[in-house]
Amino acid sequence: MAGDESVFLRAKDRSYKGLTEDEQKEWSGPFYFIQAADPQLGLMKAWRIGDCDSGGDEWAEEVQLTKQAVQAINKLQPRPRFLVLCGDLVHAMPGCPLREEQVKDLKEALRDTDPDIPLVFVSGNHDLGNTPTPETVEQFCRDWGDDYFSFWVGGVLCLVLNSQFFFDSSGCPELMEAHEVWLESQLQRATQTPSRHVLVFQHIPLFLRTPDEEDDYFNLQKGIRERLIQKFKQAGVKAVFSGHYHRNAGGCYDGLDMVVSSAVGCQLGDDTHGVRVVVVTKDDIIHRYHSLDQLTERGMDEDLKKLLV
Repeated sequence: MAGDESVFLRAKDRSYKGLTEDEQKEWSGPFYFIQAADPQLGLMKAWRIGDCDSGGDEWAEEVQLTKQAVQAINKLQPRPRFLVLCGDLVHAMPGCPLREEQVKDLKEALRDTDPDIPLVFVSGNHDLGNTPTPETVEQFCRDWGDDYFSFWVGGVLCLVLNSQFFFDSSGCPELMEAHEVWLESQLQRATQTPSRHVLVFQHIPLFLRTPDEEDDYFNLQKGIRERLIQKFKQAGVKAVFSGHYHRNAGGCYDGLDMVVSSAVGCQLGDDTHGVRVVVVTKDDIIHRYHSLDQLTERGMDEDLKKLLV
């Protein structure tokens, strides 16, 4: 299911200013992108009524929030280099009768994204099921594109992972093994190919605050977490971006930044609906969560914008 195409080829039905991957491997100066997570159409009602398993038969609120995000991002100047959605695109699990309509409505809400802003989709547990199968992975790929792949942008190597394989791969061990082989090759490639930074995008966070925290529904199990952290550090990964928690969290460990962004859709804590603006400079990755209202009314923070000059 994997591919090594650049972002402009991965983004469905979108070109990326005619650039080739070879051109994207060269550092061309500071840029920024938008990271969003968990539009999860249907969860807001399901959460309100306390029925997250079978609820979620209304999602007009999430559609409106997604449209607000698209409109706000379209107005940003300069344009972000891409928009990445870090999983749980819809709430209805595979096989749920509501799923097809939720997928259709989310695609419709995203359709107005400026053509110069490629869309990158990351798979989440609601997109694949808590225990993915070959069938659910194939369905995601039909709807949104590959469940894992790599791309270059502006001298930065980006890896999009299927974190559900780390959570429970019992329903698709062969797919998990292929993912492991691919990831190992990509991390090896990162050590051998000069890049300004290496970034990872996945749905489930490695950890919420510290690597030694207890196992939780919202993080990866300790053994897997520790293994990935070591592999990422050895490969020079600078930051891992995720969602899943529906709250802002994260922390830095030995130079590896674990960034957990709250949701476009349903909030499970005190944060507001929003997205994260991520500025990539020659030496640093600087990021800040912006509420959708703030982004709509004032755009990205001026101090972040100055880093792009």
